[in-house]
Amino acid sequence: MKSRLPKNFNNKQSDMTEKLQNMQAKMQERTAEIEKMTFSAQSGGGAVEAVVMGNKSLHSLNIKPDVVSGDDIEMLQDLIISAVNEALNQVDEYTDEEIDKITKGFAIPGLF
Repeated sequence: MKSRLPKNFNNKQSDMTEKLQNMQAKMQERTAEIEKMTFSAQSGGGAVEAVVMGNKSLHSLNIKPDVVSGDDIEMLQDLIISAVNEALNQVDEYTDEEIDKITKGFAIPGLF
């Protein structure tokens, strides 16, 4: 017994493939734009500021001189880690929001 496919099955499949390819192209384009953006975060009331690029590389690290003390290196390290991690989280959140705008919640395993 042969199964029959609807007459316009190939057209529907082709349309879906085209939509998915367009969505993927938009996501890649937006991701490339995000990679060039900067995201900054502060810790210690602005004592430490970390600026990261959208590709998650550290762009700059600004430390106010009054925070630098040989007596409390651990506090400075914690402030740096906190600022960098917050900036990286901003990249992730922004990227997720932008991709969701394109996919409108449509999850495609392995696509992004």
